Amino acid sequence: MDKVLLLCGSPRPKGNTMQVLQSCAQVIEENGVEAEVISFAGKEIKSCIACNKCVELKKCVLEDGLNEIIDQVREAKGFIVGAPVYYGTARGDMMSALQRIGKVSGATDQFLSWKVGGPIAVARRGGHTASIQEMLMFYFINEMIVPGSTYWNIVFGRNPGEALEDQEGMKTVHKFGENVAKLVKILNQDIHF
Repeated sequence: MDKVLLLCGSPRPKGNTMQVLQSCAQVIEENGVEAEVISFAGKEIKSCIACNKCVELKKCVLEDGLNEIIDQVREAKGFIVGAPVYYGTARGDMMSALQRIGKVSGATDQFLSWKVGGPIAVARRGGHTASIQEMLMFYFINEMIVPGSTYWNIVFGRNPGEALEDQEGMKTVHKFGENVAKLVKILNQDIHF
């Protein structure tokens, strides 16, 4: 079965970002595509050290758990990332992870090309659009397909559970998840363009 991997960049295992991604995953599954959420909680994701060892090793030289996530991304048909907004931008370890995932993809078989997905930003008050734009750069430079929704994938909430109360934000995320599932199914049929 086709699968979408959702990566939660929050250090809080039950925080708003995780709750939003779990809700998105549920919609994806309701639309006939398997979904799995992986959390950064308890992980210390390091930044790329620009050693270029991934060219020869076919994986990242850093051993912090990201190689296992990279293997799962490689197998998935879709890839969604969710990050809390810290000081107006996506949380740093999410950007570190995306840079390393992209570097390994580019150094190997471009496994990100034509995967369907996109970013989701969760914040108390502001910085959502800057964070979405920052994360979108990863998708576009890796030839990925980002479906739209009824608005940008931003959700408001501070305390755990508040994001789920943002009706417009959750409606947007649900439509996005539905569109991701539809595109994954369409693109993985034996259709020749």
